[in-house]
Amino acid sequence: MNKKQKITIAVMVGIALLLAALILKPRGGDAHGDDSHAPGDSAAAVPHAAAPEAITLSEAQIKAAGIALAKAGPADISTILTLPGEIRFNEDRTAHVVPKLAGVVVAVHADLGETVKRGQLLAVLASSALSEQRSELLSAQRRLALASTTLERERKLWQDKISAEQDYLQARQAMNEAEIAVQNAKQKLSVLGAGAAAGAQLNQLELRAPFDGVVMEKHLALGEAIREDANVFTISDLSTVLAEFAVPPQDLNRVRVGETVIVRASAFEAQASGKIIYVGALLGEQTRTANARVALSNPALAWRPGLFVNVDVQSGLSTAAVTVAAGAVQTVDGQSAVFVRNANGFAMQPVTLGRGDGKLTEILQGLPAGATYAAANSFVLKAELGKGSAEHAH
Repeated sequence: MNKKQKITIAVMVGIALLLAALILKPRGGDAHGDDSHAPGDSAAAVPHAAAPEAITLSEAQIKAAGIALAKAGPADISTILTLPGEIRFNEDRTAHVVPKLAGVVVAVHADLGETVKRGQLLAVLASSALSEQRSELLSAQRRLALASTTLERERKLWQDKISAEQDYLQARQAMNEAEIAVQNAKQKLSVLGAGAAAGAQLNQLELRAPFDGVVMEKHLALGEAIREDANVFTISDLSTVLAEFAVPPQDLNRVRVGETVIVRASAFEAQASGKIIYVGALLGEQTRTANARVALSNPALAWRPGLFVNVDVQSGLSTAAVTVAAGAVQTVDGQSAVFVRNANGFAMQPVTLGRGDGKLTEILQGLPAGATYAAANSFVLKAELGKGSAEHAH
């Protein structure tokens, strides 16, 4: 073996020993060697809770945005009982128009959905029964006129000693009977909703609106034969409606007649206040709940019968340790948050919500009492936060 080969073998043995030493090196040495880098490595390996996102605003900018400040603190919050319901017609202001006499439709003056006034002509029927009633009235009126003339003549004859007093008394009796017959015929027509005939049209029965309202149903057509008890029109005054809702047995002691409640539409953003006017004394056999009703004013006709609503009943007050204005809570990335004031502007603070009554909201976690927060126009801060997130994304 020459010298060159010996050198090559020595180098290879040295490399093998070095590799063996590295492989068999104790793990403790690695731990000690890594201690000097522990702060930096642990920060990268162990995630910390993310600091609240900050929004930098000056006092002038806060004032210009109309952001009002308030302090979180304890307050009394109304306990709200929310029950599902439905808008219904006011039964006291809903009428079914029936002709009361059989006839044939000769004219229709009102359409479905039309707003009508009290006394407005809805339809005209031709009725033979009405013709007979009016003929009876006319005959009674003629007999009354004749009896009146006869009575006046007999009075003069009796006063002039020409005729006997008995003739005068008989004429007066006939006069009284004729008056009774006229009154009877008029009352029959009044019950039917008809008066004396105008002109020669004895059979014309006019159907008129009983009060101001909307034509909700219409069940007649030109030339159709109508029975005396047919419901030809349904008129409802929608200026007032009822919100009817179901009350479970366990909540009956919290719903009382005369209490003011809030009715909220489930299909759109609308609410109104009204008073409970009725709470049922019996439970439904199928639902096992009691019906309750709220009277609502409906001048703009926004509360339409059949609309589903939620009825909020205030059932008491309770104290919450930390509360904020209801408008201060915003939803950011699917989480409720409040914007807390700091030295540079505001910081978004995630919170856990509790009860709420529409004015105040209880904070269960995330915000201490006494913290200053954005109580009004906090949506401006949410918009600014969104802009900042978009800029970081780019």
